[in-house]
Amino acid sequence: MNIQMFNGWYFLFIALSGGGFAGLYFLLRKRSQKTVKIVLISLMTFALVLHFMKGLFPPYSLDYDRHLRDSWFINICGANIALFPFMLLSKNKHVKDYMFYIGVFSGLIAIFYPIDPILKENQAAEWIDVLRFYLHHNLLWYVPMLMVVLKIHKPEYRRVWSTPVIFLLVMLFIMLNQIFQSELGFIGLRGDDIHSIPYINNSLIWGPDGSISKLIDWACPEFFKTIPVGPHAGEAKYWPWFWLIVPCFVILVPVCFGVSLIFDFAAFKKDVLSAKEKLQTWWNTRKKKGE
Repeated sequence: MNIQMFNGWYFLFIALSGGGFAGLYFLLRKRSQKTVKIVLISLMTFALVLHFMKGLFPPYSLDYDRHLRDSWFINICGANIALFPFMLLSKNKHVKDYMFYIGVFSGLIAIFYPIDPILKENQAAEWIDVLRFYLHHNLLWYVPMLMVVLKIHKPEYRRVWSTPVIFLLVMLFIMLNQIFQSELGFIGLRGDDIHSIPYINNSLIWGPDGSISKLIDWACPEFFKTIPVGPHAGEAKYWPWFWLIVPCFVILVPVCFGVSLIFDFAAFKKDVLSAKEKLQTWWNTRKKKGE
């Protein structure tokens, strides 16, 4: 097995991912909502258990220090694995919207750009971890998508503003994980170089790190790209976490809004027509007063 971009193995795993979702959909589509909820919660609970079981097989079983480091929730997918079971149990529609948008986006991005398996030097020796990678990230988008298409939850366009808020709170959760790891000696967060990027920066909390960073860097205000005070004042450095605030709203809100219209277009159309009628009434009233 040797997964590389656009080779046979790459497309095979994409096909298996799509087939797995189709299988779950047809299995659950005629079941009761109670049964569907139980299955979805069970799948996410299994994903959380599997996150901690990765130490049983290579490469983690061969590197205990790495196992201890990477068993924390140190990127957006890992954090979602930890939080989604509780979000599923919640009655809060905002967190379920977050599950849908971010879960589907992050899960599918990982499947179509499987950087972790690609970077493995010996995929054949670590095939179990490759399968775990695909299973984890498939569950990240399977469960939120099934939650919506099976009508357990309906995204609404009026709530799209809350997704970047929750996303930023999850980023803080990841940041605290890494800070605790550093303080407890699991990782060296920075060392003596204030300008260095930390051990793991998959979620870009600590600043741009190449590749996808270019897609969001343009939306970051210049103010958040410079050290404001102290001996390094004026030097170029992104503010940890803060630099993501504006890009999150600028990018996520319109993207989530566009996706929400697939499921909530009728409500959006109704509100637009209602606003148009109110505007017309206001304009007619103003004209009469002017006459």
